Amino acid sequence: MKDLKKVTDIEDLRKVARRKVPRMFYDYVDSGSWTETTYRNNETDFDRIKLRQRVLVDMDNRSLATKMIGEDVHMPVAIAPTGFTGMMWADGEIHAARAAEKFGVPFSLSTMSICSIEDVATHTSKPFWFQLYVMRDHDYVKRLIQRAKDANCSALILTADLQVLGQRHKDIKNGLSAPPRPTLANILNLMTKPQWCYNMLGTKRHSFGNIVGHAKGVDDLSSLTAWTEEQFDPSLSWDDVARIKDMWGGKLIIKGIMEPEDAIMAARSGADALVVSNHGGRQLDGAPSTIAALPDIVQAIQAENSNIEIWLDSGVRSGQDVLKAIALGAKGTMIGRAFLYGLGAYGEDGVRRALEILYRECDITMAFCGHTDIHSVTDDILVKGTFEYLKASLPRIEPIRWH
Repeated sequence: MKDLKKVTDIEDLRKVARRKVPRMFYDYVDSGSWTETTYRNNETDFDRIKLRQRVLVDMDNRSLATKMIGEDVHMPVAIAPTGFTGMMWADGEIHAARAAEKFGVPFSLSTMSICSIEDVATHTSKPFWFQLYVMRDHDYVKRLIQRAKDANCSALILTADLQVLGQRHKDIKNGLSAPPRPTLANILNLMTKPQWCYNMLGTKRHSFGNIVGHAKGVDDLSSLTAWTEEQFDPSLSWDDVARIKDMWGGKLIIKGIMEPEDAIMAARSGADALVVSNHGGRQLDGAPSTIAALPDIVQAIQAENSNIEIWLDSGVRSGQDVLKAIALGAKGTMIGRAFLYGLGAYGEDGVRRALEILYRECDITMAFCGHTDIHSVTDDILVKGTFEYLKASLPRIEPIRWH
């Protein structure tokens, strides 16, 4: 095992991943749609929020332990579902799931994963969460949900913001597709990534394990691209949530909420949690950052008197970001790029190191802010005037009056 003690922040992992991972797959992770304004703001808006330092407070016996939808977690962080994870590192979903299980945080598997539901279930002992993209082929969706049930997944994540696919310029320029196009530029770039190539030669998992061989007409990678382009269901609506919830029968998380009106709809749908998410800035460029959207959503859910849990993803790159989200009313957070950088850099060890970094940053910052228990953290740890702007800077539309 490589000694990663000198890897001190997520940015260190990002730099190593950029060197090791083929450009088309690294750019898939580290990019946003169109001008990437929302992608950048997800991070910079966190940076603008300042923290209040307190002193001579008993900082002993600190704890970040809490619960997310009733499950014990070592800190209020879960690994988000991400596509192409197994292209950052061979069998990447398995390695990330193992790291999460050992550390004590939830792991989420994407519909668009390289390793299948069954692969991850075979190589882990703790139930994980499964993320669902709703396709036009309802029989396939029904079978996919049943496979998640059979694998003992403990929650279903319904992604609500991918009815149509945002345009990501880097993916187009790199020729990212399924299968990837063997252009001269891509081949030359692969030649500079010997460890990645060696690891990939050691696995047979190179396709989308939840789709190929399971979806009608998708027997190999050559038929996958056409299928995915046709299958994402643009007609998905709130009317479908009840149907999906009934099919699933367990804990339901709705991911992709950015407006109070939709948060209220999520609460009234019977979901157990919602994720304030703009898909990492990969869908609607020009949307606000998630930390900017969070306060109004928290206020709306409080007014609704709902027990639905509010989580946040997109832009979380440090333990301080986690703490700021908790201070503004989130009960938990999800990380995508932060763990993917670790995975691309050092495999399972890199994911573990990413989680260690986030934990230590959150723990130490909480102590400096005068708290020893994550449950006691509120916006009193934030400097006035550095977080109120999140609401003040956004023009608000008169909310829909729900009856």
